[in-house]
Amino acid sequence: MPTFTAPDGTALAFHVVGEGEPLLCLPGGPMRASAYLGDLGGLSKQRQLVMLDLRGTGDSGIPVDPATYRCDRQVLDVEALRRHLGLDRVDVLAHSAAGDLALLYAARYPERIRTLSLITARARALGVDFTVEHRLEAAALRTAEPWFGSARDAFEAIWAGTATDAEFDAATPFFYGRWDAAAQAHAALEVEQCNEEAAEIYASSGAFEPAATRTAIAALRAPVLVLAGELDGGPRPRIAAAAAQLFPQAELTVQPGSGHYPWLDDPEHFTRTVGTFLRRSVADES
Repeated sequence: MPTFTAPDGTALAFHVVGEGEPLLCLPGGPMRASAYLGDLGGLSKQRQLVMLDLRGTGDSGIPVDPATYRCDRQVLDVEALRRHLGLDRVDVLAHSAAGDLALLYAARYPERIRTLSLITARARALGVDFTVEHRLEAAALRTAEPWFGSARDAFEAIWAGTATDAEFDAATPFFYGRWDAAAQAHAALEVEQCNEEAAEIYASSGAFEPAATRTAIAALRAPVLVLAGELDGGPRPRIAAAAAQLFPQAELTVQPGSGHYPWLDDPEHFTRTVGTFLRRSVADES
């Protein structure tokens, strides 16, 4: 397992899967070990996935200062990994809450971004985010599901702030486009893969300065892919579209029938979409 050292001395780990040009993958959660990304539905057949375990997660070390779990303070970790890999510019893929980390990295180091793929990603760093109403709107799309009746009340309890552990478990199907055996196995690992203390700090006060980040992103010349799930509540496709409009060169795609983990819901569609974007972007550059 390869490791490198962050500027503050924390030992960080990353995992390499597949062959080809590197694709630096940032996991969400927030603060979930990168193992949940798997091989991104087979994308490893097209690119070498370099999956970072954020500090305090997976095989990475725990920092001396917990305040460094804050999203903006992890930007230097991403830059340290780029330098460790010896890459002048990187293709970055970020899922979910890691969208914010990728955006802050792109704002601070725009010259280091070759392409940016934002997968069902948050954009609080840009002042664009989803709400409880968006979550419930997405949930209402699932009324035909056999599990809907038992999951609906639990889902509402989560956003009301009253959910028990059992209700969190019961509401999990809403995050997947298909609640099949693969989704259930994937969901079962979430608790052990997440650093809850770090997650509480990740987006804490001071992490984001949306006006400054929007200004920086407006000058980003790298191609950006914004991929939303048709059934996802965080973000809904129209919220993802609002984020996409803030980039000079972005394309929005909505994966049909997908929830928050599109590479599980339809691996073929996901890998085709992301792979095509990456190939086309690199070809256009040359």
